[in-house]
Amino acid sequence: MPFHGRPLIEFSIEAAARWSPVVVAGHAVALYLAGRTDIALVVNDEPERGMSHSLSLAHRAIEDDVAICVLLADKPLVSTRLIETILSAAIGADVTYPQRDQQPGHPVVLSVRARRLIDGLPPGDTVRALRAHPELMARAVETTDEGAFFDIDTIDAFEH
Repeated sequence: MPFHGRPLIEFSIEAAARWSPVVVAGHAVALYLAGRTDIALVVNDEPERGMSHSLSLAHRAIEDDVAICVLLADKPLVSTRLIETILSAAIGADVTYPQRDQQPGHPVVLSVRARRLIDGLPPGDTVRALRAHPELMARAVETTDEGAFFDIDTIDAFEH
């Protein structure tokens, strides 16, 4: 879907470009991205299984000994600067994320320790479950950066 004249997925890819992004996508988006050399593409054959399945696919596609930063394609205002801010705050934490007025945002950084729990999580909002996991140390980074919170979940948001 176009947003401000560009396909929505392009915003996340551009923001994460310096980290060699892995993109997990359903068939339609995978067809659009096919042949790209600036990403590693993982096709999600079962997108109806939700974010937890996509995260599990990404987890398996990335080396086991590195933290991962989770970006969502429906958050096109996440910037490279915001990613850097969250990454720099992630040292010593298992789950690091932006927050404003107790509202969590994205991107979310998951440590190697947090990644070990991904495949055992139930379907649904996996990142939320990891933030609240009693065995993990979560760190919220207070920010006013709108990119962490702006979300294209409705037609109204999409049109603005």
